Amino acid sequence: MLQDIEITSTPEPQAGGCCGGGACSTTDASAQSAATSQTFEVEGMTCGHCVSSVTEEISGLAGVEGVDVALVPGGRSTVTVASDSPLRVEDVRAAVSEAGYSLV
Repeated sequence: MLQDIEITSTPEPQAGGCCGGGACSTTDASAQSAATSQTFEVEGMTCGHCVSSVTEEISGLAGVEGVDVALVPGGRSTVTVASDSPLRVEDVRAAVSEAGYSLV
């Protein structure tokens, strides 16, 4: 005995959507929540321990949601900070100094 399961046709997907052959756009969750991103240069870092120290100090600032460091041993490393609002340069400078390094 056959049972009718009431399969019906579905509308064609809209062009440009994920199912319509167009590109699918996604955004990293951390990027969605962060209202601002600031980049700073730091001198004096030479290793992963240096990166950890700077990251820990900056992460302690109010509103910081993420810290990314591009280490250039013995040169100027780039520190990118995601936060819910712009940070004061003086606060970042103090945090970097507390870790033992210099904000350029």
